[in-house]
Amino acid sequence: MIEFLKGYIDYVSPEYIVLNVNNVGYQIHTPNPFIYQVREEKVVTIYTYQHVREDVLALYGFQTREEKNLFLKLLNVTGIGPKGALAIIATGEPTQVIHAIENEDEKYLTKFPGVGKKTARQIILDLKGKLQDVVPEAFPSLFEPDINVATSSSNTAFEEAVEALKVLGYGDREIKKITPTLSKETLTTDQYVKRALQLLLQ
Repeated sequence: MIEFLKGYIDYVSPEYIVLNVNNVGYQIHTPNPFIYQVREEKVVTIYTYQHVREDVLALYGFQTREEKNLFLKLLNVTGIGPKGALAIIATGEPTQVIHAIENEDEKYLTKFPGVGKKTARQIILDLKGKLQDVVPEAFPSLFEPDINVATSSSNTAFEEAVEALKVLGYGDREIKKITPTLSKETLTTDQYVKRALQLLLQ
């Protein structure tokens, strides 16, 4: 099992990043790839989980061990796969997710892609009271930009954010509902993704 990787960000797409580790490129699926968009040859540490199935061998990456631990706990829930767990973590509000589970807030949980009432109930049954080791205070915001970089084109940033939302499982209909609000703002791709997720979960 690969616990973590350290290297330079070589490529960022809506679905994954490529981390250059000693001239070997690792494709890593992350909750919001665009948080790694501009690193200027800065070495980053990504905590990884290797997902193995008969037809799939994939790496999933996270900024902190706590974030990774929440992902692993979600994977233990019947009906939640890696893609669904990533979509839940991508909100950047893990404390809200934990709060919803502890308070049996099915309405909040069903706002995530692929989570219906049955799956929301299963998440609560499987995880309520079992998240003590995932300390909410230990989570930094997934979307807290540590570098302020002006994008060359807000349209490009918006289009990239839309692609990232689709990868997370949100449909065109849901995205169209929030487009008017988003189009009034000039943000980076990372900020568009964060804002979009906030709107989708309202």
